[in-house]
Amino acid sequence: MPVNTQAKGKLYPPFEYEVGKEKIGEYARAVGEDNPIYFDRERARAAGFRDIPAPPMFAVVYAMGSVGPGLFDPDVGIDFAMMVHGGQEFVWGEPVCAGDTISTKTSVKDIFEKGGRGFYVFESVSTNQHGQEVVRGTWTNVVRGV
Repeated sequence: MPVNTQAKGKLYPPFEYEVGKEKIGEYARAVGEDNPIYFDRERARAAGFRDIPAPPMFAVVYAMGSVGPGLFDPDVGIDFAMMVHGGQEFVWGEPVCAGDTISTKTSVKDIFEKGGRGFYVFESVSTNQHGQEVVRGTWTNVVRGV
């Protein structure tokens, strides 16, 4: 079944996420991070952060509430039985710290077919409570056998 490119350019509502110190610590432990800046405010501030920083890939936690609706959107039409993860790319901005409120907006950046595969590319833009961009993500999913 050929890919439906009609959803290309579609925007999804923003998703807000309040970053908590405890959640940063849980995430850091889960990924095997033991740097004290992720657990101790004094160490984080001594390292130049406003508060306890989130590890960079914590972006997946606060962005998924915005990216998820696009993945499951029937207008996009991803066949999950045939989908594989194609990749993620991130461009980092202002560090995310405990106490921040992150707002993420997602759009369907591209949908195309190549070599019998469908490519579904989403772009998310996350900003903090001061309007500073903290990360821009490109999320690519590949569907085999289109």
